[in-house]
Amino acid sequence: MTLYEKLLKKETRLSVIGLGYVGLPIALEFAKKIAVTGFDIRKDRVEMMRNGIDPSEELSGEAFKGCDILFTSSAADLGGCSFHIVAVPTPVDKHNLPDLSPLIAATRTVGKILKKGDYVVYESTVYPGATEEDCVPVLEELSGLKFIEDFKVGFSPERINPGDKEHMLTNVIKIVSGCDDESLEVIAKTYELVVKPGVHRAPTIKVAEAAKIIENSQRDINIAFMNELSIIFNRMGINIYDVIEAAGTKWNFLKFYPGLVGGHCIGVDPYYLTYKAEEYRYHARVINAGRYVNDSMGFYIAKQTVKKLIHAGKNVIESKVLVMGATFKENVSDIRNSRVADLISELKSYKVDVDIVDPYANSDELKHEYGFELLPLTSHLSPLTNKYDAVIVAVAHKPYLDLDEAYFKSIMTEKGVLVDVKGVFRKSIKELTYWSL
Repeated sequence: MTLYEKLLKKETRLSVIGLGYVGLPIALEFAKKIAVTGFDIRKDRVEMMRNGIDPSEELSGEAFKGCDILFTSSAADLGGCSFHIVAVPTPVDKHNLPDLSPLIAATRTVGKILKKGDYVVYESTVYPGATEEDCVPVLEELSGLKFIEDFKVGFSPERINPGDKEHMLTNVIKIVSGCDDESLEVIAKTYELVVKPGVHRAPTIKVAEAAKIIENSQRDINIAFMNELSIIFNRMGINIYDVIEAAGTKWNFLKFYPGLVGGHCIGVDPYYLTYKAEEYRYHARVINAGRYVNDSMGFYIAKQTVKKLIHAGKNVIESKVLVMGATFKENVSDIRNSRVADLISELKSYKVDVDIVDPYANSDELKHEYGFELLPLTSHLSPLTNKYDAVIVAVAHKPYLDLDEAYFKSIMTEKGVLVDVKGVFRKSIKELTYWSL
């Protein structure tokens, strides 16, 4: 009996190591078809999931119903599993170098319980070669087993987009790869249980790793181009969003938009590729240039805000600014690698008094990660009791989209400045001093 058949008959289990915004949806979808063990090192998160609550606030309680799943923080519970999926974060350190410590820690957890005939599939974004060069040796060392001969390994990059309810795990083609032909077929058939459009069989693990990393690097470079255009056009008195709208009438124009590029994918993955490129004595000029532009945008927006305050006759040191939005993108609670923090830090360097609000973010998490807190809200949008010299709509959260000029005027001082990072209000502001990327 093959491993795939054992999974179908629930004679063995599939495990998912790491139950964040990637791992939990994977675990729950598989748990509708086969027996699953979901493992996470954080006991508080495990307890929430046992109660049908997604700590990442991406899934509703309905997603947990009808699932054959054991949530655990005990590695011993992984012993009864034969197909392991590793879906842990792969961040960068303060020097923008790959930090594989969460991935290696998860690999060590699996290696200690790995049995002959087991499969290990990685979903975490890495540079080409990491699975076979960094992870496999750890599995071999801790298990005492031989790669390919005793256990199989594959790579199937995650394509889950936080906050995106249209492109989900089940309806997006999945890239799969294996260490040999046999493992490729077993891994492909296993993922086909939950991925309706089917899978793309990559010829090697390195191809699958490379495919994932260029998906986000491509977006990063294109957004950097738009950010650079926005800086150029701003000096010319041209709105970049109006330019994109006009250029977008051509059939082959790609509609990318300027903005703050943070999070744990687009703002991180290119660094994995440039790091590996250096090993091959190649300095990635275009990718690094794109990263420089995008990592600079928070500081640029803050400086433009200060300029607008000065032009409005405001004393910068006495100015009060409200920043609306602190997460790395709209309509999510995730604050990891949020570039709004750069914007706030730069404003404070000018001695500006800054308040921050966000309908989704957690104030304690922001305090721990960036050193600033959210202002308690008198409504679900923003405080109504303070008068601000400038308001910066940094993240286009859904609750903000229906706001009008009268609302902004009601919370601002005379000659107030509205900074609209994503340009969502550019056609509706008539009286306030207005600026957007």
